[in-house]
Amino acid sequence: MKTIAIALLAAGVTLAPLARAQLAVSANDNKVVLDNGTVKTVANPAPDTVSIIDLGTYPPKLLAELAVPASVVGPPLSVALAPDESIALVTSAEKIDPKDPTKRIPDNRVSVIDLKASPPRVIATLEAGAGAAGVSINHAGKLAIVANRAEGTVSTFSISGKTVTHTGKIKLGEATSGPSHVVFTPDDKRALVTRDGDNGLTMLAIDGGKVSATNRTFYAGLRPYGADISPRGDIAVVANVGRNFGDADTVSVIDLRANPPRTVDTITVGATPEGIKMSPDGKFVAVVIHNGTGKPVDSPFYNPFGKLLLYAVNGTRLSKTSEERIGRWSQGIAFSQDSKTVLVQNMVEKNIQVFRIEGDELRETLHRIPLKGGGAAIRTAEK
Repeated sequence: MKTIAIALLAAGVTLAPLARAQLAVSANDNKVVLDNGTVKTVANPAPDTVSIIDLGTYPPKLLAELAVPASVVGPPLSVALAPDESIALVTSAEKIDPKDPTKRIPDNRVSVIDLKASPPRVIATLEAGAGAAGVSINHAGKLAIVANRAEGTVSTFSISGKTVTHTGKIKLGEATSGPSHVVFTPDDKRALVTRDGDNGLTMLAIDGGKVSATNRTFYAGLRPYGADISPRGDIAVVANVGRNFGDADTVSVIDLRANPPRTVDTITVGATPEGIKMSPDGKFVAVVIHNGTGKPVDSPFYNPFGKLLLYAVNGTRLSKTSEERIGRWSQGIAFSQDSKTVLVQNMVEKNIQVFRIEGDELRETLHRIPLKGGGAAIRTAEK
């Protein structure tokens, strides 16, 4: 706890009460940097951090920061909040190799953060599977599932108040199948898992706390990665990150009301759609694309800025309404509960950009939220 307290003091963060805020939790990675197109391990890195942000006010404000293991590896959805904002779960897909500090190896840690404590603090560290990446908590706040990218499994956890307990592991495929993220339907009876290693999507069946893999594996695009489900439960959207060779990549729409669920549309969005999120009112899908910012500056695919794209949802179709420039190697997206404010993490700049939605248009603001690390994942409570 001393390390956390020192980090808070060093950040100069005011520890405001969190009870009335709409919280966004940003996980920030200090182990790696992007050096002219190459991801490099940092020598003697500072601890990874978590930033807690009040998204219920405008402009959003930083409330607290603490040291928590995190990783930019995997979709920028490696954070989940309980519906009542009592706890957050943060996974860590990679850690520094204790045998060779110049290398990174898969990690399996899941940190449980008490968001009601003053200051917020880590109250438990649990184990999932190798490469623990995307994590979600169901709408009842009783069940969490973690996608384990390095071993082809998902791990399940029961939640009772602030007590989180590992309850099992489900094999979905070979270790190379790469389960990346998992997202619950609003009725908590199913969950969709993306698998970037073998390009599949797996549907899980849920009965209370019992989770099982169905025989329904289907396909959308090349390397399905991030995903979200509409508040009505009628569609899912999946970001297909492709092979990072400079080609334009895609987002797919899954019809969840079809029997069985299936991919019904795929649109081209640009190079490497890293972040994807639906607005709480279900009207919009926001997508972050790297747009070549992770390439060397002499690459023909390089661009000095990424893009935030906004799409209107029309049944099972998406139509682009707006786009704005963002930073480099950008990651996750979070919406305010009123669907009017959008946060975007910039990994290179170590900050969060703030946008407003006016009508169906994005409007960039001058507001930036500094981070004590590269913004790697961000979520709000999904109620």
